[in-house]
Amino acid sequence: MALLTGAVIGASLGILFAPYEGSETRDRIGKGARRATDAIKKKVGDASSALSDKAQEAKENFEEKLTNTLYAASHKADDILLAMEEKLEELRKKNTAWQQRNVAGEESTTEETV
Repeated sequence: MALLTGAVIGASLGILFAPYEGSETRDRIGKGARRATDAIKKKVGDASSALSDKAQEAKENFEEKLTNTLYAASHKADDILLAMEEKLEELRKKNTAWQQRNVAGEESTTEETV
């Protein structure tokens, strides 16, 4: 923007104080405008390229962090499942022992009543 503003101001002052005839002044203004346009296009292209590079870098960083998070969560899930399986096995053993005590108690009660 500053470059464009400078070009407009420079062209205006050049016209006012031009030591050249009209056609030469117009040619000089045209050349200056083309140079300014080219410079602006280059700056826009550079900014666009830099922005694209930053966006790609941010995407790669996000994907890496997501992968690391999923990897850590997967290990945590495995740990939780292992702990749950151990608790389930412990409950099965307690249930079996409880059922055996109840069956033994019922048999002794049945023998006493006969």
